[in-house]
Amino acid sequence: MWLTSKIKQLLMVMKPGVVTLNYPAERPPVPKNLRGQPVWDHQKCIGCGGCSDHCPSRCILTRDVCQELRVMLYDGSRCTYCGRCADICPEGAITMSNSFEIACDDKDDITTRLELFMMTCQRCGRCYEMEKSNAIDRINLKGFRYDNLEQRALVRTTSETFSPELLKESDNYKRPSDKE
Repeated sequence: MWLTSKIKQLLMVMKPGVVTLNYPAERPPVPKNLRGQPVWDHQKCIGCGGCSDHCPSRCILTRDVCQELRVMLYDGSRCTYCGRCADICPEGAITMSNSFEIACDDKDDITTRLELFMMTCQRCGRCYEMEKSNAIDRINLKGFRYDNLEQRALVRTTSETFSPELLKESDNYKRPSDKE
C-alpha cells in the first residue's frame, strides 16, 4: 500500500519537469519597469543639486570646491533605488538602469563622481528653484555647499558666496559617534 502511494508521488513530481532556472548560467528576463542602479549622463548634468536635495537615503553628496567647480558624489552602497533623483532631474541626466546585480568588494566600484564646471548666474550667484516641495526641502541647502566627500557625510552648511573657511571646516568634519 505504501509502495503504491510512493510510486504515485514520484510520478506526480516528475510530470511537471524542471521548474527552476539555472540562474548563474541563464539570466532571467528583467521586468520592464525595474528600477536598478542610477546612471548619470555628465553631458546633460547642470549641477543644480536637486537630486542631492531629494535623495531620502542621502547617497548623493554635493560639494563646491571653488566658485566654478562643483563635485557630486553618488555612493551606491547606500542607494535604495527609489528613483527620486531621476524623477526630479530637470535635464534628464539621471536614468534608472536595469542593472541589479551589483555586488562588489570595493565601494569605489559602485561610486560615481562628477566634477562639473559651474557657470554662475549674474543676478543671484547660483540659484535653482526646486519644482517640488517636501520635508527634505526644509533643510534649506541652497547656494554653495560643503559636504564632506571623504567621510561621505552631509554637512548642513551653505553660504550665498563661496567661503574657503567653510570648505576647510568641512574638511575637518567628523561624523557623530554613539561610542563616545
